[in-house]
Amino acid sequence: MSILDFAGASQATISFVTNYGHRLYSDDFVRQLDQVFGSPTALANGANFFENQANPILVSEFFNLALTFEDASFDGALVWDSLQFIASPLLQTVVAKLHRMLRPGASLFALFNTEERIENISTYAYRIQDHRTIQMTARSQRKPAQIFNNRSLEKLFQDFSSVKFFLTRDRLREVIVKR
Repeated sequence: MSILDFAGASQATISFVTNYGHRLYSDDFVRQLDQVFGSPTALANGANFFENQANPILVSEFFNLALTFEDASFDGALVWDSLQFIASPLLQTVVAKLHRMLRPGASLFALFNTEERIENISTYAYRIQDHRTIQMTARSQRKPAQIFNNRSLEKLFQDFSSVKFFLTRDRLREVIVKR
């Protein structure tokens, strides 16, 4: 299988996935968002990170850098918490592109914070240590684009065949989506 990992390259995750005989493609998706929409040049015009996500020039630049894979390239995607930091309509475009990049029957795994009244949430680097352990290393605090409830997640992934939710002790909503 071919797996897309939005957490960026990690030897632990690479070893875990490739030891099962699968291929892993890594992108540090949040870093790519920051590189384009949070760069000093992009922020110089007075717009903020989320406002910049509506700028067609920056959106084009972003898609030249991120999600450059062919349609039906992957059997799975580890999206982690990255979708929380994308504003609409860019979010819908990213999810549609993910839908196209996944093969029929493929799965997508994402995490969403459940706190509705929170200003900033922690972002993490995710590393798969073994079949029971995911290491979460705090990166920074950042404002989410929006808070997702079950209804908004169902709408976001409406083109997929199924969406399942699981709540964790850490106030995270794990979402497994089937293409």
